[in-house]
Amino acid sequence: MKRTVLILAAVGLLAACGGGTDSAEAGPETSQPSRQQETQASGGGEADKEEWILQITAGDTRLEAVPEDNRSAEELRELLSEGDLTVEMEDYGGFEKVGPLGTALTRCDELITAEPGDVILYQGNQITIYYGTNSWNFTRLARIKDPSGLKEVLGEGTIPVTFSLAEKE
Repeated sequence: MKRTVLILAAVGLLAACGGGTDSAEAGPETSQPSRQQETQASGGGEADKEEWILQITAGDTRLEAVPEDNRSAEELRELLSEGDLTVEMEDYGGFEKVGPLGTALTRCDELITAEPGDVILYQGNQITIYYGTNSWNFTRLARIKDPSGLKEVLGEGTIPVTFSLAEKE
């Protein structure tokens, strides 16, 4: 019995992290309608799905990142729809900048190798921008379109980085 509950909980968690999974596939643990179901219920189709870009501003440089198709990125979009978010980010390990989100997002962790330009959710409540590589259990939120020169853009030490929404062109 205990094992069945754990398996069902794991399936529910995985379904919450996958992009476009509707609740009928996720099992009884998922009570919230998916974004796809909400769009269908409102009479719209895929064309009505809101498209967005994650805009990242560090100093005078504005970067664009393409969001992942997972629940964590969707929650980030919902958070940013309330206004821009500025995070004090610090160097960590010589390969990333990290800072507190001020809230927790759903974790969709999987073993990945983060690369320069990856925007990662770490431990559910921190956001990181990679300018190097690292393998660990992470949730990818987005990928910067052009990560060339990213380490120079982010500089050394603590830097305020602003995350905001931009519509896809």
